[in-house]
Amino acid sequence: MPIHSPVRYISGMSDVIVIGGGLAGLAASVGLAQSGVSVTLLESRPRLGGRASSIEDAATGELIDNCQHVAMGCCTNFRHFCRVTGLDSSFRRERELFFVAPPTVDSEDHPRVCRFSAMPLPAPLHLAAAFLRLSYLSWREKIALARGLKALAREQPIAARKKNFADWLAEQRQPVRVIERFWLVVLVSALSESLDRVSVAAAQKVFVDGFLANRQGWEVWLPTVPLDELYSGQLTRWLLAHGVEVRLKSGVERLIAANDRVTAVELRSDERLSAQQYVLAVPQQRVQACLPVEYRDKSPFDRLAQLESAPIASVHLWFDRPITSLPHAVLIGRLSQWMFNRGRVSSSEFRVPSETRNSELGTRNYYQVVISNAREVAQRPQADVIAAVVAELKAIWPESAGAGLCHSRMIVEHTAVFSPLPGSEELRPPQQSPLANLQLAGDWTQTGWPATMEGAVRSGFLAAENIARSFGRNERLLQPDLPVSWLTRWWLR
Repeated sequence: MPIHSPVRYISGMSDVIVIGGGLAGLAASVGLAQSGVSVTLLESRPRLGGRASSIEDAATGELIDNCQHVAMGCCTNFRHFCRVTGLDSSFRRERELFFVAPPTVDSEDHPRVCRFSAMPLPAPLHLAAAFLRLSYLSWREKIALARGLKALAREQPIAARKKNFADWLAEQRQPVRVIERFWLVVLVSALSESLDRVSVAAAQKVFVDGFLANRQGWEVWLPTVPLDELYSGQLTRWLLAHGVEVRLKSGVERLIAANDRVTAVELRSDERLSAQQYVLAVPQQRVQACLPVEYRDKSPFDRLAQLESAPIASVHLWFDRPITSLPHAVLIGRLSQWMFNRGRVSSSEFRVPSETRNSELGTRNYYQVVISNAREVAQRPQADVIAAVVAELKAIWPESAGAGLCHSRMIVEHTAVFSPLPGSEELRPPQQSPLANLQLAGDWTQTGWPATMEGAVRSGFLAAENIARSFGRNERLLQPDLPVSWLTRWWLR
């Protein structure tokens, strides 16, 4: 069973009540605690983390993440959040990515692995050799890709918010193979949407911040422990040590307001709590239900229903032997998009009691495969999807053909992220709500980022800054972006 820190209760009224224990609410709580503001954090579930969560697999007793969460070097606020709370020691930095070439009809050769890493040159030249090593693109296609990246980086951000990226690619005459083997691969993984449902501005954010602006922006950061151990374990201990009252299983029924101010929160247990300031850090689908009835149809709350969501599927596989030594792989032209090698686990490490454990599993090798933009996958039988993923992995690594599948399962987060549709930026509200003492936090608010852990943390820091100012503390919590290299500034004019 996951081990959670015991929750303690602090007597008296806190300065701030934060509603929601996902990354946005956690970041707001951390920022406020750093500013010397007392906080009560309310979470309806028995754990913290929100969508960045783990569940216990019944067959193995392992904690498995609902989906592999990945940060990048350009996620300056998420990384700062981890450093402040001590979570950074539970992440590893990947300085090399592995792209597996797409399958070909007329070749029986093993799929090629293209290593993607930086050279000791200033951005954007640091990744020039990495792009050249993408052997599944021709020289003509690589030149077209470079031309497209330059045009995308020079797009005016405000105009780009209303443009459809699929149409933009057609305007730029990007070859079909470049679209399928590069643009689609990167953006579906980053934004979990099809290219016709992505704004040019969102695509621009991914490529400029991630690949072009700074040498470290593209580097991938992966958690080395289950997400539940991060947020319901290590982070909970940090919050308690810094005076934050954490109340789990404390779902909020509604906010109570008078004279354009929140006066209390009513819990589902009928308990009422009051504070001077409030942060509503729940998914956008739940915001209106928490609001007083008279505010639900007022701007900007009335626009939240127009924000659409996209699903992500995660396939978990346990084999009786290794199928690859790669720590991860980006799979091109396949149903499977990312493979993460989670390593070997023996039956002695299972968390369930030995008398209820599936003893036939023994020592096995655990892999997680992520499928973003999973609307079609979510409609298929789980067994069919798992069989297709296993077949793809064994085709990529034929030496694993004899590996036996000990156990498998698929998890679908149906509302994993909001969709970065053209025009969606105008639907995202600021942190300061129309109620004077209510802040909104969530990756769906105005953060300048798409739906990412970085966006969630930014929203929490921005909400905390607003509240700290109301208490006379003008502290800067939001961290600056990575500096843009001189060569990139010159190249982009």
